[in-house]
Formats: sequence, structure tokens, C-alpha cells
Amino acid sequence: MVTMKRWEYDTASGGLEKNLHLTTNAPKPKITSKNQVLVEVISMAINPADYKVPEMGIISKAMISTPASPGMDFCGRVVSFGDAVKKFKEGELVFGALLGPATNGTLSQFVIVQDSNCASLPNNVSADHGAAFGAAGFTAYQSIAPHVKDGDDVFINGGSGGTGTWGIQIAKALGCHVTTSCSTGNVDLCKSLGADEVIDYKSFNIIEKLESKGQRFTLVVDNVGSPGNLYKASTSFLVPSGRFVQVGASMDFASAKIVIGNMVLPSFLGGGQRKYEFFTPKINADDLGKARDLLAKGKAKAVIDSTYEFENAPKAFEKLKTGRTKGKIVIHVKKE
Repeated sequence: MVTMKRWEYDTASGGLEKNLHLTTNAPKPKITSKNQVLVEVISMAINPADYKVPEMGIISKAMISTPASPGMDFCGRVVSFGDAVKKFKEGELVFGALLGPATNGTLSQFVIVQDSNCASLPNNVSADHGAAFGAAGFTAYQSIAPHVKDGDDVFINGGSGGTGTWGIQIAKALGCHVTTSCSTGNVDLCKSLGADEVIDYKSFNIIEKLESKGQRFTLVVDNVGSPGNLYKASTSFLVPSGRFVQVGASMDFASAKIVIGNMVLPSFLGGGQRKYEFFTPKINADDLGKARDLLAKGKAKAVIDSTYEFENAPKAFEKLKTGRTKGKIVIHVKKE
């Protein structure tokens, strides 16, 4: 059996970062279908879902068989591929993401991905920056691009995190006027990414600031889930045909209750009055190709909070869990 190194866990009880262990004899994955690509990982980036899902206890056990390796985002080199894959060649650098937390995640030397889930890395983009696009960049693209046109006003709640930093740039690249929210220390970062207006939630009430602008926004993208009544209040700042897209929320009962209420409660029973969507990304080659073009043209680039070497992966999760990251955290799987 050909083996590889990977970080894995058998349980996430007490915190994923406390349960990760490095193994050197994990089975190297094999191509099993015609549309798969085997990638040697150079860099990978981590997302909150990488630890939140494994830490969901009995629910995670039903979703992920263990031992499992975390991670969805990657950039690496093509090793081999199935018979139906025509767009890549061996040795080519590619980037992308898995569809969600899985047993065989990207915190590994090798990973199997569908060819629709990866794209060739532009020559002007580094492996770290390619890995940092991943699920956050794709989520930002799909939660914004289908719903806006040039000149629209967009509000992004949570502009300094992994998804928000991509979202600001993507919305600007699509010709939108962008308002975003963040803490005091991240205001300059959001402005540097192109945000036209920034609401410091430490100093101002987000809803009151938005209501003072009137019904001007075409789209609200909520990467945070706080304040919890943002959707119900959106009637006063979203245009009648506007849309509220929920991307992020806490994984607790109170937040789940709010989200479910937003989805099913009609306005006459106290629900919201605008279109509401709980967003789930669906990675496809067409959208990934459009997003790749933005990277290649320099219209969007990764904001990297910090990088860690492979042997220090648990420390990367410790940092992510502080909730005080600016952009993405990248782990170097292979030194190049």
C-alpha cells in the first residue's frame, strides 16, 4: 500500500485542534472515476466549517467517517487524472475546493477532487493565494454575482473575514457600490479592498446606519449572522425586489431558530418581507472559470492573515478559532 502524510482526527470532542494528530501511513488516495484529479497539495487554507462541522458531535459522525482529515481549500500539482479529464496535464498547478467537509480533506499530501472543482492557477497568482480562494472565494462569488448588475448597491455584513475580503473585491469588480461592516481595527483593510462605505459595528448600530440610507440596496450578504434581526429589518434598506443572502451564522440552537424562521415565517406572522436565501455553494467549472479570470486580471486577490507550516497545523486552527483573523489562514503542506 502506498502511503502519505496527513493530519487526521478520530474525534473532535473538546476541540478539533486538540485532537489532530499527524500520521505518516495514511493510504494515498486513488483515482476511482473518470472525472477525478489526483493533486499533490502545496498549500491549503482553513475555514470555520473545517472545525465547526467535526465538532457537531453525533451530527458530524453521521456526515463524516473517521479517521478523517479536515480541509476543503487547496492549491497543488496535478499528479494524474481520470480518462474524461481533458483540461489538465500532469505537473500543472491547480486550485479549488472540495464541496464540503469530508473524510479525505486537504490537510494531506494528496487529495482527490472532481475536475469541475478545480482550475488552472494563473501565472501571476502564488500557491498560497490560490489556496486562499477556495470555498470562501467561491462562496463570495456565487452569493454576489448572480444577483447584481453594474451600479447596484450591495451591503456585505462582515467584510474582514475570509469570505468578506473576497466579497468586497468581487462586488467592486462587478461594478457595485459596496458598503460593509467590520470592527474598528479592520476599517482601513476594508477600505483598501475597495469598500465605498464601512460601518464600524463597535461604534455604530449597524441596522440604524443602514436604515438611515433608505431602500437603496439590491443585495445584502450576511457573512456573520449578527445582529440576529438584520433580515427582518432589511425591509427598510433593501429595495422591494432586493435579496438577502445568509452565508454565515453561529452553529447553535438560537441561530438555527432564527435562520429557520427567516426561511419559513411569512411576513404577516412577523417574518421578513424580502427574498431570503440560506446560501449553499455549488462549485461548478463555469463559475470557477469566471472567478479565475478575476484573479488573473488582478481584480481580486487573497488577503492572507497568516501562514503556518504543515507540522504546526493545530496552531493554525487555534488562531482561526480566536475569531480575530483578517482574511485567510494558509498552511504550507509541501515546501516548494
